[in-house]
Amino acid sequence: MAKPDEIRRIERIACDLRANVVKMIGVGKVGHIGGSCSLGEIAAALYFSKMKFDPKDRTNKDRDRFLLSKGHTVPIQYAALIELGLIPREDIGGLKTLAGKLQGHPDMKTPGMEAVTGSLGQGLSIGVGMALALRCAKSPARVYVVMGDGELAEGQIWEAAMAAARYKLDSLTGIVDRNRFQATGSTKDIFDIPNLEDKWRAFGWNVLNVDGHNVSAVLDALDEASVTKGAPTVIVAETVKGKGISFAENTAAFHNASLTEAQYDQALAEIAQAKRKLQ
Repeated sequence: MAKPDEIRRIERIACDLRANVVKMIGVGKVGHIGGSCSLGEIAAALYFSKMKFDPKDRTNKDRDRFLLSKGHTVPIQYAALIELGLIPREDIGGLKTLAGKLQGHPDMKTPGMEAVTGSLGQGLSIGVGMALALRCAKSPARVYVVMGDGELAEGQIWEAAMAAARYKLDSLTGIVDRNRFQATGSTKDIFDIPNLEDKWRAFGWNVLNVDGHNVSAVLDALDEASVTKGAPTVIVAETVKGKGISFAENTAAFHNASLTEAQYDQALAEIAQAKRKLQ
């Protein structure tokens, strides 16, 4: 179990990541703010606590791999890589611009990216291949794949889930960002997948359910996944779309939206206030 000081540190980083996301999207530019902010604590826990990933040695063959299968929320990954120093902070305003270096989906030209995941549903298959290759290389590295709950409607996810269980890929951890909203409404209304945990168990996975904004619970789940043998683990993380920004929370309209100047200022102010409370 993580110590209180460590938990507070990760919580503060999660605030920094959300602030970076807001700054990337800026004013009047459409961006995936909702699903990026729902991953704040998860991205912070992975990059700044759990993963074996040295930004000064990012090509180390035994590094842990992070795959963002829900690639449209790449601003949260960029946010982490900015804090790690892999992406220059001055690039923060260039997201999705012709002059900028940060694409709207993961691109291998960006330092720290492991795969292109522009089309939903492919990330877990890539993760299965990576985990198999690492096993053949006798590497201790782990593979983390973050999926969206809306993305689970893609059949390729479940083909990969079967393969992962078949090959007992216990170095593979899937994380479902269960914020219950997708582009045009709630996942329940658009493509409901009931009994989600039971489905993953039926596919042969070790299944954990956590509050995705509770850093202690997230870290504990990641620790349990790392010692589980003989099966892959999936962490179903209950999250809030647009977490940390009051007007964006649980609102499908902010799945992919632009901010007014007033909204931009309010979002940064709310995130800053949340961070101050963690001092």
